[in-house]
Amino acid sequence: MKGVITLCAILLSANLGSGLEWWQSMSLYQVYPRSFKDSDGDGVGDLKGVMSKLEHLKESNVDAFWLSPIYPSPMIDFGYDISDFLGIYEQFGTMEDFEALVKATHDASMKIIMDFVPNHSSDKHEWFVKSLKSEEPYTDYYVWHKGKVLPNGTVTVPNNWVSVFGGPAWTWREERQAYYLHQFAPEQPDLNYENENVVSAMKDVLRFWLDKGVDGFRVDAIPHLAEDLRYLDEPLTGNPDPNKSDYTYKIYTQHQQRTYDMVQEWREVMNEYSDRVMMMEAYANITMTMKYYSYGAHFPFNFGFITDTNKDSKASDFKNVIDRWMINMPVLKGTSNWVAGNHDNKRLVTRYGRLRAEAVTIITMLLPGVGVTYNGEEIGMEDTWISWEDTKDPQGCNAGKDGFANVSRDPARTPFQWDNTTSAGFSTNPKTWLPVNENYLTLNLAAQKSQKNSYYALYKTVSAMRELPAIKSGTLTTRLFGENILAFRREFEGESVYVVVSFSNAEETVDLSPLVRASNKLNVYYATTNAHHLIGNVITDVHALKIPASGAVIYTNTA
Repeated sequence: MKGVITLCAILLSANLGSGLEWWQSMSLYQVYPRSFKDSDGDGVGDLKGVMSKLEHLKESNVDAFWLSPIYPSPMIDFGYDISDFLGIYEQFGTMEDFEALVKATHDASMKIIMDFVPNHSSDKHEWFVKSLKSEEPYTDYYVWHKGKVLPNGTVTVPNNWVSVFGGPAWTWREERQAYYLHQFAPEQPDLNYENENVVSAMKDVLRFWLDKGVDGFRVDAIPHLAEDLRYLDEPLTGNPDPNKSDYTYKIYTQHQQRTYDMVQEWREVMNEYSDRVMMMEAYANITMTMKYYSYGAHFPFNFGFITDTNKDSKASDFKNVIDRWMINMPVLKGTSNWVAGNHDNKRLVTRYGRLRAEAVTIITMLLPGVGVTYNGEEIGMEDTWISWEDTKDPQGCNAGKDGFANVSRDPARTPFQWDNTTSAGFSTNPKTWLPVNENYLTLNLAAQKSQKNSYYALYKTVSAMRELPAIKSGTLTTRLFGENILAFRREFEGESVYVVVSFSNAEETVDLSPLVRASNKLNVYYATTNAHHLIGNVITDVHALKIPASGAVIYTNTA
């Protein structure tokens, strides 16, 4: 089975060949502040800790990083329940610390991006406290409903909507004699975007941080922003448990037109400033996802490598993820991006195993557009087993002792493993907010810096390749070779890079000649650790290349 997306390659060249904005080809790094670096020994990461590690980001060829939420919060959902959109969480530092971080980031020629969480606030936010009391102008800042009256006079929830974390998406408050909507935890009431005061206030939140010098926003949970105001029951999926999130199809609580309209209005705010970027977190089908491009997002995140592939995936599965995005993306407005991991999903090595994780890292870094890295993935960190007693994630806590391990996101959020000292060099405190993975004694950045074939050595080499014209601006052509081999070519003005990835459990012999341009002479630029002996070789016959099991090889040539 073979396939090529030649048309997509030609159009991509027209889009990226010249005049790239900084964000169109960036290596983007996600910092989870609680777990990145603790500067004061309290066991929790902070802003000064991030600033102390900017050199690591620079050495790792990072162009921009975004901070998961750093706002004041009761930390019910670890920062995604915000009690003040214009402040800094005290345990993370001060506004002065943030301003110093922005300056230090720019001095290091990198960009800094904030998480923008517009769907909801904390129930401790001043707006909600006043809305609860029906104080104007805050009365309708949130989605309130008097409830449904049954024939016997009993008042019950307005409909069958279920929250993402499970259980009804409605909570009753005696003070208002009404229910409020929360698509996540009850402590995270949904803001009402039919209220122009809310719309205006959230635009001012964007301006506040843009005035502070941030270079853009990653917009959280955007599909949930608006709801169908008819408040109809959603269709049932067949799951018999009404407390499970997948009890209903989310046709009235996600992907509403009002959501896209708000994205367009935020883009207009972004356009008041120069060189800023706005990215959407949108787990959605391809049609709903691509729509964000049309309404002003610089790009929606591409989660295909998380949602549509796993350790058992075949070469065709990965090719489908790549081709689907490239073919559906708007040609003139589209910038592609590739996300292999984040704070909501199992770590890359845990999902794929070490060798295939390396291959996926190579794919993510060398495809067109933006390559995204979750902190710790550059050294191949693995999920940490977290006991029920140590579980912090509300998604895990809500599942109970018998079910927490299946849904908790804590295992992928444990502290960064810097070295083999106390708490992996993350903190001087032996007790950290989540336990450090026990493998930190051998799996840590300091150790990998001295190892020729370490995960970090691979990451540094491959991420540095993003400056090659063929990678930064080149066309893309993908092809399958049999059932187990995916290959793609990046090409720009005679320079070509070929990436060949095996999803086989045995060595494969590949005839790469249908993909190779101009000359059959190739240089082995790099390879995953199980094929290190190939590096530096000159290949004069591309008809019988040996590709290691679950490995990846990068070839270059110049015509």
